[in-house]
Amino acid sequence: MTTLSKEQQTEFEAAAFRRLVAHLRERTDVQNIDLMNLAGFCRNCLSNWYREAAEAEGVPMTKGESREIVYGMPYEDWKNLHQSEASPVQKAAFEVNNPHK
Repeated sequence: MTTLSKEQQTEFEAAAFRRLVAHLRERTDVQNIDLMNLAGFCRNCLSNWYREAAEAEGVPMTKGESREIVYGMPYEDWKNLHQSEASPVQKAAFEVNNPHK
């Protein structure tokens, strides 16, 4: 196994995060409920984790600010452009798979 310095590990983690965010911004066809049902997290979860990390380092951040980092635009704009109503099948799967119960 390759031995990384702490700085390299942080750099690579940051690069992977940026790539994940870019991928999620491109895949606007994938709804948050689909992500939750398949992976147990969504764009909102990712933005919450980002905000929590910032606050743990003493950097205050609002939910809106962290969501804009992940979505690339204000959340309400993203919802209006890309979010569709969840189907009954998606809602039923969410009730079964919801990790936040």
